[in-house]
Formats: sequence, structure tokens, C-alpha cells
Amino acid sequence: MHALSLGTWWIHVASVIEWCVAIVLMHRRGLPGMAWAMLPALVSAMAACTWHLFDNSEALRGLVTLQALFTVIGNSTLAFAAWQLQRRRVEDGVVNEL
Repeated sequence: MHALSLGTWWIHVASVIEWCVAIVLMHRRGLPGMAWAMLPALVSAMAACTWHLFDNSEALRGLVTLQALFTVIGNSTLAFAAWQLQRRRVEDGVVNEL
């Protein structure tokens, strides 16, 4: 049986909702590039949830490949967006404020 437990579903759904809220907050805080960079990771998460929703059906096996592809794309876009933010901070003279 491939069905996920209720607790596991709760984590999956809560993570997707949390990611959506984070995207909206990034955009509202004036970081639209970061918000756009987060979208491929959301697509990846939704592909995984969809596959699980249909009990990991072999007919939808392509969703696993789609998820992997969008995970790579998402990690790359987020790394690039973070690099852009850091570069902009250095250009603005805002360094090491942590």
C-alpha cells in the first residue's frame, strides 16, 4: 500500500501552503526576483503531492521525473536569485550585517 499517513499528508499540505505564503511575502517585501525563483520548487512540491494523491500510480510515473526536473530548476533559480541579492548588497555597500 502506497497511501501516506494523515500526519505525512499534513506535512505535505502545510509545506506547500507555507511555500505559497513565503512567495507572497517575498514579493510584498520588494523581492520579486526571489519570489519568481521560488516558483519551480513549488511546482516540484505540487507534482509530488499529485503523485501521492493518486496513490503513486504507475500511470503518473512521469510526475516523478517532472518533480526531479523542477527540483533542479528550483535549486538553480534560488541559488541565482540569492547570488543576485548578495551582489546587490555588496554594490550598495551593505555587507556583513548579520
